[in-house]
Amino acid sequence: MFSKEVYINRRNNLKRSFNSGILLFLGNTELPMNYPANTYRFRQDSSFLYFFGLNIPNLAGVIDLDEGKDIIFGNDVDIEDIIWTGSLPSLKDNALKAGINQTDVFSELIKYITSAIKKGRKIHYLPPYRAENKILLSELVNVATQRVKENSSLELLKAVIMLREIKGKEEIEHIDSIMDIGFEMHTTAMKMAVGGVFEREIAGKIEGIALSHGGTVSFPVILSKHGEILHNHNHENLLTTFDLLLCDAGFESTMGYATDHTRTFPVGGKFTHTQKDIYEIVLEANNKATSITKPDITYQSVHLEVAKIIAQGLVDVGLMKGNINNIVEAGAHAMFFPHGLGHMMGIDVHDMEDLGENFVGYGDDVKRSKQFGIEYLRLGKKLKSGFVITNEPGIYFIPALIDKWKGEGLHKEFINFDKVEDYKKFGGIRLEDDLLVTDNGCRILGNKRIPITPDELAEYIG
Repeated sequence: MFSKEVYINRRNNLKRSFNSGILLFLGNTELPMNYPANTYRFRQDSSFLYFFGLNIPNLAGVIDLDEGKDIIFGNDVDIEDIIWTGSLPSLKDNALKAGINQTDVFSELIKYITSAIKKGRKIHYLPPYRAENKILLSELVNVATQRVKENSSLELLKAVIMLREIKGKEEIEHIDSIMDIGFEMHTTAMKMAVGGVFEREIAGKIEGIALSHGGTVSFPVILSKHGEILHNHNHENLLTTFDLLLCDAGFESTMGYATDHTRTFPVGGKFTHTQKDIYEIVLEANNKATSITKPDITYQSVHLEVAKIIAQGLVDVGLMKGNINNIVEAGAHAMFFPHGLGHMMGIDVHDMEDLGENFVGYGDDVKRSKQFGIEYLRLGKKLKSGFVITNEPGIYFIPALIDKWKGEGLHKEFINFDKVEDYKKFGGIRLEDDLLVTDNGCRILGNKRIPITPDELAEYIG
């Protein structure tokens, strides 16, 4: 946890957006895998972590604006718990770590909220994403389970986003510090990338690195020589020399903060001429995004500039043709780059995605595009100093998508489909860095950038 003053200040900043009512934050419970005592790894709700900091199951936080008090509801362990888990800090001691002096048993939460509702007081809560909390909220606010989400508080949602999107000094320092673990994970994958190794051996090793540092992976590892499958969690392939191996992986700390990097590299350490041509385009696109990212411009505009770099590169190697601006305006490049440039990152690897991408990544200044490719851009709105975001352009050769567009004659004026046929077994390349938007531009987070140029990769691979 950060110091208690951090959580006190966060809650005080949140209170300034409201005049009255109760702000209710439900923590998460443990979830069974196959029987009650065998649970998945516990993951606390991110907004609860942000305002209360306690990475402990079965808690609820209340900010009572009318009575001017913050309360943690939960239960102390009993002797039966202690036999299995050992002695643990009391609920009161844990609450003090977050700067909260008042606690109560969890069963009193229902009485507290019911009493407030009877008095006509507004209960603000965020849209739930877990069934257990949907059921609990249904009981707490007396709303049918299927209507719990639609009755959540838009005011609270917007206020939380406004606070969480700007990272504090302590958050930036923490994210910077865990970037070294992401570096270790990715350079280890590079060193293991030799012919005769199964993908699962590498995926298991880098997940083990995350666990050895006291955290976990920030999302299921994406590691495959079939990089054209954007979120490929299958690790059963045997690597051979000259395969392109895409590794998209990150570390999540005990406080929930994430890293998220992607590197793509040749098994054995040497690119073929064709591989290097495509790789250099993606590298240029990645560097372009970093060079132009700054406050007060939209990330949608950065995405479009990156799309032009990709389109120009593909024209240069003969896979596309025509005017670059026309290509991008028509969306023809999206057959090769069918996803967005990046997303918010913080306590969640896709920060605040549970609150809704259109609220987190867009606003009154920018609306989500309906064009194929750019419609998948998770972050399009105007950037601010303090944003932590990802920069992850890519080029992919997806056989099913190529066949579909070719069969429909889609964008045939811009795409050399006959030549693209030769690339159907190429795979895909994605290069991802994590950026902090600063007052005048941006910087890559961490002490050192994960190797990315062909020469840097050659020093690590194999």
